[in-house]
Parts: sequence; C-alpha cells; structure tokens
Amino acid sequence: VQLQASGGGLVQPGGSLRLSCAASGVILSITAVGWYRRAPGKQRELVAVITYAGSTNYPDSVKGRFTISRDNAKNTMFLQMNSLKPEDTAVYYCNVFGDGYNYWGQGTQVTVSS
Repeated sequence: VQLQASGGGLVQPGGSLRLSCAASGVILSITAVGWYRRAPGKQRELVAVITYAGSTNYPDSVKGRFTISRDNAKNTMFLQMNSLKPEDTAVYYCNVFGDGYNYWGQGTQVTVSS
C-alpha cells in the first residue's frame, strides 16, 4: 500500500489549499479515510474523516473551513482547506484505516503565514 500526499505549501492567512492523497494497493471507496496533522510541539490531531459510506466528521477547530472528499475513479482523497489560519500550520498526513489495517502517507507541510 502506498499513499502519496501532495498539495502543501505556503499560504497567507485567509487563503486556501487543496491537499491530495493518491492511493495504490488499497481501494479508497470501500474503506474509511482521514487526514491528520501534527504541529510543532503538539500531538497529532485528526482534522477530517470520511467513512466508506460517505459520512464525514470534523473537529470544531476546522469545521466549516475544511472539507474531506474522495474521487473513487482516481482512487484519490482530498482535503480542501479554506480560510486558513496560522494555527493550521502543520504537517498533514493522509490515513486509511479499518479492521486490521492502518496506513499512512508521508506527510505534506502546510504553512500559513503572512
């Protein structure tokens, strides 16, 4: 299984970024997928999850600003991030999980700064 994350970068406060995570060796449409982040000096934090049935969940810190989705035809998951804040600065990781498995992408850096 490989998860290739991309789309991170430097953005000004209030800006937007779209992260992608292309998967191989696992079919995203039939599993739960999520995005996590780890900011410097902080623990890893779940920022979005979508079940195989399509239900989504977000913590209050990103609710209304972040949207998780997946393109089943491309076997790729996305995280649309709007109204970015400096506190969103972190390394973002995609994750695929289920009974007996838990796979991680390599992480992509998001920096929100003026």
